[in-house]
Amino acid sequence: MKPEKVYACYNKDKDVRLSSSSGAVFSSLAEYVLNKNGIIYGVAMSEDCYSAEFIAVTDQNGLSKLRGSKYLQAKVGDIFKKVKEELQADRLVLFTGTGCQVNGLKKFLGKDYGNLICMNVICHGAPSPKLWKKYAQYQENNNGGKLKEINFRCKDENWTNFGMKEVLRDIPVDSVKKLYISKDKDPYMQMFLRDYCLRPSCYDCLAKKQKMADLTIADFWGINDVAPEMNDEMGTSLVLIRTDKGQKAFDSIYETMKLKEVTYEASVKENPAEYRSCTRPSQRDTFFDDMHTMSFEELEKKYAAPIKYSLKTRAKRKVKKIIKSMLRVIGGGKRVIRNTDYYLCFVLDCKEELE
Repeated sequence: MKPEKVYACYNKDKDVRLSSSSGAVFSSLAEYVLNKNGIIYGVAMSEDCYSAEFIAVTDQNGLSKLRGSKYLQAKVGDIFKKVKEELQADRLVLFTGTGCQVNGLKKFLGKDYGNLICMNVICHGAPSPKLWKKYAQYQENNNGGKLKEINFRCKDENWTNFGMKEVLRDIPVDSVKKLYISKDKDPYMQMFLRDYCLRPSCYDCLAKKQKMADLTIADFWGINDVAPEMNDEMGTSLVLIRTDKGQKAFDSIYETMKLKEVTYEASVKENPAEYRSCTRPSQRDTFFDDMHTMSFEELEKKYAAPIKYSLKTRAKRKVKKIIKSMLRVIGGGKRVIRNTDYYLCFVLDCKEELE
């Protein structure tokens, strides 16, 4: 089901955007709902950082807990029941989660409520909470402290090449240790990105076929090929408007955003998780068997070892990166060379000049 409208956008508040995974659209809509004496339901990390869970937020101070991605399956608990109670009390409610969580809420409610706004994120898949707990305890043991904060999508260095930021407190001396691990090196992120640790339904996601949210948000991957003027490397959101209610909600935060309308086809070209489930790896069942018996260190060695690419593949990737950089310079952000692969031979022949 194609959305009614699609936007590239980001929050004009730089500080809020830097504390969010991409363009901070959620924060703008959440603040609007709070200003209407509404309530926000979303996912936060537990106090011990061992799990993720749905919570209710009724003030600005609580919003920081809901910002940012949490790459593990969240506990729903009795949150659907609480949402229904607030709706029946005529309170404005914003519910945010994955597509399946939004669909689950809608099925539970059994009817539409005018005072309910549902916003989902484009979801790659839900990793095992047990694996996350093993990883968290592994990090604590290795670093001699207790996890106090987790940022799965830290973009202090770069929005697209993000990493895991972890804050640990040493128990005996109460000192603080901060870690930053690139997504390309962090073992948990590698198991997630390689699709080993997802629940079975994620490999054939029904929520990608039946979309019941009013709005969908995501990172706008491929922004430089669609709207390069909207990329300042601090994070840009993709917003898909799916209902009239979603459009009205988005219109309410229009002034807080910088935005540009784009086509659906172009917007999801680099984000196929909008419409397609991930492929189930052949090692998926073996991975879960091992997860119950192996230490995290053993899992890391078996399932998160660096992938060894051939010299030809590494050279091709490097050249494509160079060409993309050249395109932005030559075309002022517009694609002036259409067929990148055609020019690989030319660039390789001229490698001495490029170096």
